[in-house]
Order: sequence, then structure tokens, then C-alpha cells
Amino acid sequence: MGRTVTAPAAPGSVVLAMPPSLPARLFRGEDAERLRGLVGPDWGAPLTAFDAGAFDRLRDAQVLLTGWGSPVIDERALDHAPRLRAVVHAAGTVKSHVTQAVFDRGIQVSSAADANAIPVAEYTVAMILLANKAVPLLAQEYRARRAAIDLVAEYPDIGNHGKAVGLIGASRIGRRVAELLRPFDLEVLVSDPYFDESAAASLGVRKADLDELFSSCDVVSLHAPAIAETRGLVSAARLSAMRDGATLINTARGSLVDHDALVAELRRGRIRAVLDVTEPEITPASSPLWDLPNVILTPHVAGSLGNELARLGSQALDEVFRVIGGEPLRHRVDLAALPVTA
Repeated sequence: MGRTVTAPAAPGSVVLAMPPSLPARLFRGEDAERLRGLVGPDWGAPLTAFDAGAFDRLRDAQVLLTGWGSPVIDERALDHAPRLRAVVHAAGTVKSHVTQAVFDRGIQVSSAADANAIPVAEYTVAMILLANKAVPLLAQEYRARRAAIDLVAEYPDIGNHGKAVGLIGASRIGRRVAELLRPFDLEVLVSDPYFDESAAASLGVRKADLDELFSSCDVVSLHAPAIAETRGLVSAARLSAMRDGATLINTARGSLVDHDALVAELRRGRIRAVLDVTEPEITPASSPLWDLPNVILTPHVAGSLGNELARLGSQALDEVFRVIGGEPLRHRVDLAALPVTA
């Protein structure tokens, strides 16, 4: 990733707004030193609320560098930040803390959503390949039997050769998944109302409607945003249309799936599921999803975690230096597209 070199920022012009423990996880090595050069050795004591105690620091702020857990940037906060030029978010969605007032005042907004898409896509591709090979199911079966399995007789169709993978949503993550699947001998279908035939051709996939995707794919993976239009998109009818042995992968949001319908279908044992997200976010201890052998539950691990956070911090910090240097942002949030994105 290229580094922007520019004159030092004025003291107090870059202010962090995030939990105090987060900067050390986001900014490591060279990036930690770059950040300290901007905000001081203590990370500028990140703001955790835009209250009276923060107003003096907001007064000189030209850039707010935010992360998960940032306080909401509302009219009151903006009234005390007259010099603010940009909000740079070292994470994905900005919907939880950037209000319409920020855009109304002409303040630029940047997000590290592109960087966060990378590990989600990697997780998805890994699960697609393992699902088509029936690895999750075979691992459980092998452990339960503690004996040989007649793979030819019992699993005659496992493998990735010629299988069909359906991606719901041509989002950043959905597109990256499609790109990562190019080397494999798979047919990739994409369903997205904002995705046209020329975009599909350039990505090397085939555009399909939702019903075709559910009925014809061996794996269906969700990459659509959680908005009113997508709630319950994975309905009972669509689940029942899935092929025997097909797998549903959800790394998007639990609200996209009719939970009761999914549980009912999984109990029949006809399909499988890989669920990194559910609704509610933490699956209740009483949920049958914990015990069904055809389900893999992971605790929202697909997004950036551990050392992957450094990628978010690095991208965000590059954006901060672009603001300071008067350069255009590379990852600017498009207000017009925000209602239909994550």
C-alpha cells in the first residue's frame, strides 16, 4: 500500500473517536509511529463521547478518525467542530455513527469497508470449497463412526468440479468472492437488482434471478445489505427450492434469513448451512442450530479480527494523510449509494 508523504498536521487537527483499547489494535509498527506523529504518543486520548469534555478538542479538529464504538457525530458535535473536513472510519459501515448532518455540511466521509471485505471474502471462499467437498459433514461423520467411510458409495457427488455457486449481492464482498473463485472450475451466478449483464460479463459470472439461483446452485452465499428490502429474503419457499445437499452460507446479516424456515429445513437434513451471523446476533443457547449436524456456527469471525485489523488501520491512516495533503479520498462514502449498502 502506497504511503502519502505530506507536511505535518497542525496540533489537534486529527482527533480519534473510538474506545481507548482500539488504536493499539488498529495501528501497528510503522503505522503506529505515523499516527503518533499526528496525534501524540498517547494516541491523543481517543474521545468516547462528544460531550462538554470533548468540545475543546473538537474545536481544532479537521479530521475525525473513528472506529468501532465511535460516538454518534450529530448536529451538537458538529456545532463544536467548525473546522472539520473529513470523517475517516477505520472499519466498515458508517451508518451507526455518521448522521445525515455530516453529509449536509459537506464533510467528506471515508470508510475502510474495502479492506474489511478481504477477510470476509476469504472466509466465504474457504467455506464454499469445503462445503462442496462435504468436509464439515464428513469430519463429524468420521469422528462419530471412528471407522472408514465408503466415500464412493455414500458421497458419490462431492467435489468442486463443475459445481454452481450462487452469490446474492454484488457488493464489495460479493464481487471479491467472485474474483477469488475465478481459478476454480465452478459456475458462479450472481443475483443483485443493481447488477447488469455487462457487469456480470466483466466479472466472469452469470446474472441470475433469485429463484433460479436458489433452485440451481450447490452453494448459495449471502452478501446483501441488511435493509428493509432484504429482510427475510431467504424465505421458506426459496429454502425449499434448494437442491438436496446444497449449502447456505451467511456472512452478511441474520435478518436476511427467515430463521424459523431455515431451522425447519435443516431439521429435515436435506440442506446444510454455514452461519457466521444469526438473528439475534448471539444464537440463544436453546436454539436447535447448536446441535444440528448439518450446521456450522461461527461467532461472527469472517470480518477483520486479530492481525487483520492492521489492514483497516493502514487504509484509514492513508486517507487521513490524503485529507491533510489536500488530495482526494480513495475510499469516499457515496451518500447516494448508502441506503442500499451495508
